[in-house]
Amino acid sequence: MYKKEFDNLLNQNKKFDAYMFYGQSTFLIDYYTNLVATSIASKEDIQRIYYDDYNFKYIKDQLLQSSLFSSNNLIIVRIEKKLPKNEVTELINACNINPDSTIIFSCIGDSDFKTMGSYFTTKTNSVSVRMFAPFTNEAIKLLESQARKIDLQIDVSALNHLFFMHRQDLSLCFNDLSKLAILNKRVTTTLVNSHCFGIGNVSFEDFLNDLILGNDISDELQILLEEGMNEIYLLTQITSFVQQLFMISAYTRSFGTPNAKEILGFVPPKNIWEKKAKLAISIKPETFQEMFEFLLNLELEIKSTKINKQNLFLQASLRKFTVMFR
Repeated sequence: MYKKEFDNLLNQNKKFDAYMFYGQSTFLIDYYTNLVATSIASKEDIQRIYYDDYNFKYIKDQLLQSSLFSSNNLIIVRIEKKLPKNEVTELINACNINPDSTIIFSCIGDSDFKTMGSYFTTKTNSVSVRMFAPFTNEAIKLLESQARKIDLQIDVSALNHLFFMHRQDLSLCFNDLSKLAILNKRVTTTLVNSHCFGIGNVSFEDFLNDLILGNDISDELQILLEEGMNEIYLLTQITSFVQQLFMISAYTRSFGTPNAKEILGFVPPKNIWEKKAKLAISIKPETFQEMFEFLLNLELEIKSTKINKQNLFLQASLRKFTVMFR
């Protein structure tokens, strides 16, 4: 299932014997793994097993045994490649047998976990949830929720500013929210600028604008990739940016002056919004379809074919993009 459906079940306090989180967003995989784990068991009752420490027999034995000191026995298994079907189904079955036990598979990386997800069924009271990179409005809502959780009073404009400052990296944003909470005062954009520092030598928002405007993005693109930005993540963020421009363009042509709150569900910093709105209006409607087709075909090609040097292939493709839509 997808995150939205799982969120509805969480709100209904639905519990499963086994969980599996996988997909594009490592942050959301970790976030929901910890959210579910802490809702079921206390910190001392949670056992975490990472990568090469995976041992099928040990985990199965642990799940079948009940703790003498607690009614909850929870194991988190963090993996980078899918596990054999018989092992996964036996571990789920162990949790079905022992009502005190729960297992969570936290699947990280680009491996194809979709097949493994099919092992989790209603019949065995287990669930697999696929996580996609959150859209900006979803990310801001997560930040608002975290701020409430840690009793941090912060302006929505400051959250937006922090999010774009960190190139939409939620992990860094969450870390800074914890730091800002120490101030024990309402946080504004000015305080964010004073106490938080953006990462990298390139403004991601400026890179996206340069890409769509047809400017030379060679140096910016190389720096972003050298700093460790994942090729697929970068591509999905570009597609999301183009989608936002299309929504602004369509709204403007239908209703007149664009309204950020109605279009995006949040209000970006003023300078970013004005630049984005101006850019959106300058693009012809038919050009958006061509952009989407190019980007989606590029993503499909990278994911479905064995390209030895994805980094260089993406750079060449995006340079072609700037020439095509200049």
